[in-house]
Amino acid sequence: MIREGRVFKYQDNVDTDVIIPARYLNTSDAKELASHCMEDIDPEFVKKVNDGDIIVAGKNFGCGSSREHAPLAIKTSGISCVIAESFARIFYRNSINIGLPILECSEASREIKAGDELTVDFSSGKICDRTTGKEYQAEPFPEFMQDLINAGGLAEYMREKY
Repeated sequence: MIREGRVFKYQDNVDTDVIIPARYLNTSDAKELASHCMEDIDPEFVKKVNDGDIIVAGKNFGCGSSREHAPLAIKTSGISCVIAESFARIFYRNSINIGLPILECSEASREIKAGDELTVDFSSGKICDRTTGKEYQAEPFPEFMQDLINAGGLAEYMREKY
């Protein structure tokens, strides 16, 4: 599975409250959630994001409350992948469960800039910054996790298998 897109760059400790503010949690409509994604940290995000774009962030991305709305808002906004130095444990699991690919790579997190164009290969873990020509290596997803993400998340995977 390969994804390509332009980078939106964020710092350390981006919490679920800025990914999708609590005032919008009265809906489970994914498109409505996506329309408010990142608005408290990046008010122009929803106007600029295109299908396939990629978020690159620092340490502890997705910290804070355990709301599943956060990765759902990111995925539905068009983001194809999130790369960070590290993820909050519950955000990591929620992302995989809804089929949002995420990769941990410290070097990529530090060096990739906003606006760079990336190609990400999940089967190998290779991240290529097409803007700078630099390549980074993340831990690739095991095959079963690739299957789960390709299916669109855990629920869809289970429907397909059983």
